[in-house]
Formats: sequence, C-alpha cells, structure tokens
Amino acid sequence: MTGTPVSGPVSGPPTGSRVPLLVHPLNLADDATAASVHRIGRAAYAIEAGLIGFDAIPALRESLAEMRGRPLNWLGAVSGSGQVAGFLAWVEEDERCRVSIDRLCVDPDWFRRGVASALLRHLSHEVFPGRETEVATGAANGPAVTLYERLGFVRGADFSPVPGLRMASFVRPGRSGPRP
Repeated sequence: MTGTPVSGPVSGPPTGSRVPLLVHPLNLADDATAASVHRIGRAAYAIEAGLIGFDAIPALRESLAEMRGRPLNWLGAVSGSGQVAGFLAWVEEDERCRVSIDRLCVDPDWFRRGVASALLRHLSHEVFPGRETEVATGAANGPAVTLYERLGFVRGADFSPVPGLRMASFVRPGRSGPRP
C-alpha cells in the first residue's frame, strides 16, 4: 500500500493497540471502498445529528449511488489491512483558489485517535500546501469546532441554511503570494 504514513501510529480499534495508518486517495469506483465510506459517513453523521439536534443532514440520507456521483475528491486514512478509519472529501474552487472541504468523517470506532487531524494535515501539507481551505460544521458540534480551531482554522460567521440548523464556517488561511 502506498501513501503518506500518519505522523506516528494511532490507536486503533477494538483493543486500542497501536495501528499504523496511511493517508492516500480513495477510489470510490471500488465497490468495497465506496461501501466502507458510505457506512462510515452514515455512522459519523448520525452522531453529529445527535450533537447538534438536527437529523436532516443531507449526507446522512444520501444513497451510495448519490454519494458516488458527487464530483468530489476523496482521501482516506487506511490501515495496513485495508480498513478505512476515516475519510475527507473536497472540491477545488478555481475562481477563489480555495479548497472547500465537503465532508470529514471518522469511523466511530476510531474516534479520538488522531484520524481527522491526520487527514486535515495531509490535505493542507501534502495535497494543497499553502492553499486557503474552508469547511463548515454544525455550530453545536463541539468536537469538530475544537478540531478546526486547534488546527489553525479561523471561525467565520455562523449561518442557517435551513430552519433549525446553525452551521459554523471556518477558513484556514493560505500562505500569501502566488499559488501553485
């Protein structure tokens, strides 16, 4: 398996033993990979729905085919045995030279083991060094808000895309100067 190793092994399920993860692109044309990503997304979004008190998160309700059909780029943190521990999906906004994170999900069995941090660091240091990155999460999702702030994202304005849902926006500034 090729990819960038996570900085140091992370604790892995189910025993908490140290398991090395590699961060690399995911191919959702592969049925097993797509099924794992879909399962993890649903599990992670169900937990977020409970945290924010809103169960109509669009990604929570999308089918496997709908997820695969989205024009996203996918990055995964994967164990040596091929288990997807978490994933990140994004689009590049050419007009603003900005990377827009569409989703960041970690398998609940891998929560609090550095998977989300590893994915975000890989995106910002290996895939898009120096590029401005934006993301949004439920404003009441304390773990996600803390993660983004800890990794240098600056909180912007909160917004409500639909009644009953308050979202927090974040931007991680890019380096000044010309962009690749």
